[in-house]
Amino acid sequence: MPTSRRTFAAAAVAALVLPLSACGSGNDDSGSSDASGKVEGDITFQTWNLKANFKPYFDGLIADFEKKYPGTHVKWIDQPAEGYADKISADAAGGTLPDVVNVSPDLVAPLAKAGLALDLDKAAAKYKKEYLAGAWASHQIPGMTGTYAFPWYLNTGPLFYNKSLFKQAGLDAGSPPRTYDELFADALQMAKKSDGKDATLANVPTIEDFGRYGVALMNKEGTAFTFNDSKGVQLLTKYKELYDAKALDPQALTATPESSGKKFLTEAVAMNPGSALDLGNFKKQAPNLYKNIGITDQITSTGHVNMYVMGVMVNSKTRHTPASVAFAHYVTDAEHQMSFAKKVAIFPSTAGSLDDPYFTKQDGTDETRVRIAAAKSLKTAVNYTPVLFSEQMKTALRNEVAKALQGKESPRSALDNAVKQCNTLLAQQG
Repeated sequence: MPTSRRTFAAAAVAALVLPLSACGSGNDDSGSSDASGKVEGDITFQTWNLKANFKPYFDGLIADFEKKYPGTHVKWIDQPAEGYADKISADAAGGTLPDVVNVSPDLVAPLAKAGLALDLDKAAAKYKKEYLAGAWASHQIPGMTGTYAFPWYLNTGPLFYNKSLFKQAGLDAGSPPRTYDELFADALQMAKKSDGKDATLANVPTIEDFGRYGVALMNKEGTAFTFNDSKGVQLLTKYKELYDAKALDPQALTATPESSGKKFLTEAVAMNPGSALDLGNFKKQAPNLYKNIGITDQITSTGHVNMYVMGVMVNSKTRHTPASVAFAHYVTDAEHQMSFAKKVAIFPSTAGSLDDPYFTKQDGTDETRVRIAAAKSLKTAVNYTPVLFSEQMKTALRNEVAKALQGKESPRSALDNAVKQCNTLLAQQG
């Protein structure tokens, strides 16, 4: 069941616009990996499109840091949303990346490969225990040793389901599917009972689904994609079965998170990922649906849901390594992550933070219902999307999946072709 990065970026973290980074402080090659010295000096902190909504928060955070460490000065630069990819490439090539950079795992990968990201397993290993294991691991790069950014905020979302449609299909509305095998069985039964009128799903499988299904997405060296193994073929074959039975919405091949949401809103599909914003929308626009809303975890056969994670990277070329590491840790420590989480719908990556009453105690509101469900699942969540899996690769996979569902290629051939295209693109990354 796909839950896209765009879904949560748009719905739960609308103001944050994933991912973040870039611009310059004129660093040279004199950087050091030793973070044990005195915390002092002028450093630059780069974010993307955060100042408009969170200026008081970051101004206060920076002021507190400078007060804690006299002799430091943090210059905060916030880039506009547009043109980020070209900007970060130019800064990386020109040696003008800031000292502390807000990144996502897929963005840190090329910087780490270029030697521009400080290895925190060496420079800041003492902080590792402060973070959820899955979050810390999310900024590790296949084929490389080390961790290249502090985990910052996380996001995920529960799965909504329509209890009424489940009941009409003779399914237990109090026991929604939790594994893919259960999902496929329930979806086929619903399609059969409704003569193909009620679909369970509105999206085709993405790379995250293959991960949640238990498919090995890459080899251990990080040099090749492997999601065309027997388990991957099995998953796509099942989706083909759903598509033929109309258990998968016929328009799934061209669906977007927005169009899938509308399908769920009009009760045309029985399950869809979402956020607290969606739940409030259902209450206003579809009160009958709202009365029958169920909330459950994402579908997984591994026992671990998918999470999206953002991080804070330290430029390996910074002239002030102790100050840069100290500030990156300060931004992402438990106290400040908790403070930020109460200003926007994100979740801390720090160990123990998700046990705070803010993430565990119900207060009767829709927002809290969803926040608690998501927080519970995040404790053991995994970032399934490979850090080396680019947008071009996502398009290649989606196109081949569509061919398989339409019967133009076998599931085996479609995944073989997708892997071949993705490996070619991977080789081009260097």
